[in-house]
Amino acid sequence: MPPPDRGRKQSKTRNLLVRLRDYQHQVLLFARDLTVPFTNNQAERDLRMIKAQLKISGGWRTRHGADAWLRVRGYISTARKHSLHLITTLRDAITGNPWLPTTIEMA
Repeated sequence: MPPPDRGRKQSKTRNLLVRLRDYQHQVLLFARDLTVPFTNNQAERDLRMIKAQLKISGGWRTRHGADAWLRVRGYISTARKHSLHLITTLRDAITGNPWLPTTIEMA
């Protein structure tokens, strides 16, 4: 690729081509390594449900209700990320035997 003209803004197409060239080993990493997710926007997906709840009901009636709802959503999201059976995990939590992710102790 020839260098861009000085003083002239690069087009979006050229910027994309440069990024694909510079990061070609990362572009299709998800296809070579199945443990790599297709996208890196898990946090955005986690927030989508909150926005849907706000849009549908306009919010929560109390701060306590919002905290409880968010706590449950966070628990569900974490259980899914650890590939746990969701219904079993929720049942265990309700019956007093909640699953807790293991922590790595720092030496």
